[in-house]
Amino acid sequence: MSKGTTSFGKRHTKSHSLCRRCGNRAYHNQKKTCASCGYPAAKIRSFNWGMKAKRRKTTGTGRMRYLKTVNIRFKNGFREGAKKVAKSD
Repeated sequence: MSKGTTSFGKRHTKSHSLCRRCGNRAYHNQKKTCASCGYPAAKIRSFNWGMKAKRRKTTGTGRMRYLKTVNIRFKNGFREGAKKVAKSD
């Protein structure tokens, strides 16, 4: 048996499947951990030696469904449901 071409034909099992947290094909089936985000660990996997990887995953790269409204509400003093005050000239 050779180490090259013929051996590569026998590779048909997948060691990694889709991760339910990050969606990458990095969830190791035997280890039961994600190589990308570290699931099922509570904290997201990130290292200082991977600055580019941090940049790809950081806040602001996604939809920010909640966070994008916080700045607007901060300017307003976090008032909710109050009546508009008429300007007196």
